[in-house]
Amino acid sequence: MKLFETTTEMGHEQVLFYQDQKVDLRAIIALHDTSPGKAMGATRLWPYVCEEDALRDVLRLSRGMTYKAACANISVGGGKGVIIANPQNKTDEMLKA
Repeated sequence: MKLFETTTEMGHEQVLFYQDQKVDLRAIIALHDTSPGKAMGATRLWPYVCEEDALRDVLRLSRGMTYKAACANISVGGGKGVIIANPQNKTDEMLKA
């Protein structure tokens, strides 16, 4: 997967990768379009098979949030975060980080 080309083709403004080894956290945050206003979206915690799957998912979900807000006539953009982990292994420290 060509990371920069993929994010540009899907119209994303910013994609952030985050890792905190102390709490075993790996996460990706994607901001699709904030021109209508601040980004809205939530976080998905999922045991992705690979990081490329997580990236594809966060890009797809954040773009969907932009369209969802537009359809609802809400002046916000789309954003989403994914945490790459098994939900059974989540900890308070991981979620706080």
